[in-house]
Amino acid sequence: MTRDAARHRDGARSDANRQDSTRQEARGQEAHRQEAHRHWDVIVVGAGFAGSLVAHRLGGHGHRVLVLEAGHDVPDPATTATAYLAAGGGTPTSPYPRSADAPSPDVDDLTGLPDGGFTATGYLLQHGPLPYASGYLRANGGTGLLWTGLTPRMHPEDFRTADLGHGRNWPIGYQDLEPYYRQAEHELGVAADADQQRRAVGLPIPADYAFPMRAIPATHLDRTLARALDGRTVRDPADDEDARLAVSTTPHARNGMPTRPEHPVGPLCQGTASCVPACPSGAKYTPLRTQARWAPSVRLRTGAVASRVLVDGTGRATGVEYHADGTTHRVHADLVVLAAHAIENARLLLLSGLANRSDQVGRNLMDHPALLTWGLLPEPTGPYRGPGSTSGLEAFRFGRARARRAPFRIEIGNWGWSWAGRPPQVETGALLRTGVRGKDLRERLGDRLGRQFSLQFELEQPADPANRVTLDHSRPDRLGLPRPALHYDLSGYVREGMASARAVSDQLFALLGAEDHTRYEAGPGWPGRLEHDGRPYGYRGAGHGGGTHIMGVSAGTSVVDQWQRCWDHPNLYAVGCGSMPSLGTSNPSLTMAALALRSADRAHHDLTALRGPAELTAPRPSEPSAVPASSSTSAASAAFSASSSAPASLPTPSREPS
Repeated sequence: MTRDAARHRDGARSDANRQDSTRQEARGQEAHRQEAHRHWDVIVVGAGFAGSLVAHRLGGHGHRVLVLEAGHDVPDPATTATAYLAAGGGTPTSPYPRSADAPSPDVDDLTGLPDGGFTATGYLLQHGPLPYASGYLRANGGTGLLWTGLTPRMHPEDFRTADLGHGRNWPIGYQDLEPYYRQAEHELGVAADADQQRRAVGLPIPADYAFPMRAIPATHLDRTLARALDGRTVRDPADDEDARLAVSTTPHARNGMPTRPEHPVGPLCQGTASCVPACPSGAKYTPLRTQARWAPSVRLRTGAVASRVLVDGTGRATGVEYHADGTTHRVHADLVVLAAHAIENARLLLLSGLANRSDQVGRNLMDHPALLTWGLLPEPTGPYRGPGSTSGLEAFRFGRARARRAPFRIEIGNWGWSWAGRPPQVETGALLRTGVRGKDLRERLGDRLGRQFSLQFELEQPADPANRVTLDHSRPDRLGLPRPALHYDLSGYVREGMASARAVSDQLFALLGAEDHTRYEAGPGWPGRLEHDGRPYGYRGAGHGGGTHIMGVSAGTSVVDQWQRCWDHPNLYAVGCGSMPSLGTSNPSLTMAALALRSADRAHHDLTALRGPAELTAPRPSEPSAVPASSSTSAASAAFSASSSAPASLPTPSREPS
């Protein structure tokens, strides 16, 4: 082919691509116009964990639901995992499509400095003494696409941390949430051993309850540690009594063998050790599994970046303004649910100037700072197989020492030293630089990698109003919207928890006969480095952001009530981890899911009060919802005001989600 012919071919392809892009944009604009002229029952902002569950439950009741997701659709998990491995790994968000309008913060936005401290680039602006060290994914499915899949329940103590001397109490207790824990466990397909959760964690799980799936089997590493540690004791410097050790399996939202014949058997874990960022077999739950069962009355719009919640003169939410395809759009509904990441929910409320009578919007930003320790065991451990963690040590999550230091849960890490910053390719490169080759390289790598293990101490961080999200108007994003600016630090209480965790780790390593290779060296790899009582520590962010629209008992001290409804706007909900007054020591996704289901039931109650129960019928699978158009603004305001004063308890739904 001649050069002129090639140029002609390439030009024709470019013209065709531009025409296709123009047609797609036109189709998108037409869809936005149709949605703008339709009045929805509910608008949900965010298609992650909470948003997908809320849309599923409300759509199942026949409500017409529009879900606005800032990010885009993603490839199937097998394709994502293959791309990740082909690239030699990367950060958790690296294999997912990027959106210039909705950038995803990632861990490589942070860099430690040689003399301590850190620098931050990327979407989040960081101004605190320490970094908020977690990223999150803005895509359809949210961070629920790349989570680890661990689903422990919170401990009953976690709901009353203020009574124990630190943080805030919840307006509800464990027993209020327990029925919804069971519903969430069925929705997510949780694999766990109820007897072990009662015994090891002290959870008051009903005696006749069985998790949907049998517990994920313990790994060789789990069994090795159990043989060495079970029944032994260690001394926590903050406690007056020794702690007795017991290795217990961790609940997972990952397909296993069902405990009931009616529960379907899905694809099983294949041990590829790529749960983060994607499970290639589809064994791990993601919100896309729930979306696949949405009713026909639920509509998803991706690439829609919400910029403002619309309200009328009475304070009632009337809709959402969003940006998509280069244009600003408005959609309207009787009820609005904000279900984005804790930072994004706070940002949207601040952009809208709403729900902030208490001055708590954006405040109380929390995470689980994770202290890592790592070393080599005397014998091979079989790392890099299966999920990142399948078992842990529970004894430090509760008890009297909690008054003196932050509690922590110990995860046993199956993926060697990866999270510590020493994945296999780094170990391989270090040996290659010393001239090691051939058989010697294989043997030395086999020995070193094969004996690796790590412990991950996830510490509770109490709510602190000084840790907060604000808006930086001087550095807007691509859409011209102010970016989130964070102020973040760890209190002395959390640092004392780190000191206890490291002291416990030292004793565990001694009991295991392990070589301790833990080093928190100042430099690029440890932006979350600090010193406490003359000893260095380093933490990673666990990706468990919460607390920015906190739940409470009064409008003067909190943003949302026990149903996650904004005090100032009775038909505006802000759901997700941002509502949680404490995170405890458990991964928060299951609790977030339980809260979302509870709030969805309340939202259905509110909508029923608005229209009357006779008009709400679930649609047939092949038909659109027959829910009538909404009532007038004044009638809606009156109905929501009445429902706001309705009894504070709702009956548990008669049918659990399938």
